[in-house]
Amino acid sequence: MSPKTDRRQASGAAPPRPPADAARADAVRTIATQYVGDRGPLLPILHSVLEHHGYIADDDIPVIAEVLNLSRADVHGVVSFYPDFRRTPPPAVRVVLCRGEACQSVGAEDLYAAARSAAARADDVEVGEVFCLGNCALGPSGVVNGQLRGRLTTADVLAPLHRRQR
Repeated sequence: MSPKTDRRQASGAAPPRPPADAARADAVRTIATQYVGDRGPLLPILHSVLEHHGYIADDDIPVIAEVLNLSRADVHGVVSFYPDFRRTPPPAVRVVLCRGEACQSVGAEDLYAAARSAAARADDVEVGEVFCLGNCALGPSGVVNGQLRGRLTTADVLAPLHRRQR
């Protein structure tokens, strides 16, 4: 051990942070490298990392910044600006319901209230809202575990939530 390490341990300071998950860092580096020659590669890289891993971890940011020769702040600014770039692992069940006027006119408000109430009693469930999915003719609409659905009923929305409660 170096004298610097010995002093740190003797002073009771926290040990240095362990390196990020090497396999994930390699996978993110591989994804990022595929886009290096493209114009404006940051957003496609972030979308690809999100698609492959389900979220963008804090440890992914310096890897992407290094590959693109950007500052960590540049990458973090983009990730934190867009709400669709998840920063934590996704829940097992994710329901996003349209609360636009067309969907509200056919019962979306009650559907949203029922989903939020059921999610409050379930672990690893997330209920979100959007204000238009472009599926107005089939309202109330929503996205249930990544699948766009129309003419949703309370039973349609609550079924995956109830399965998680068991």
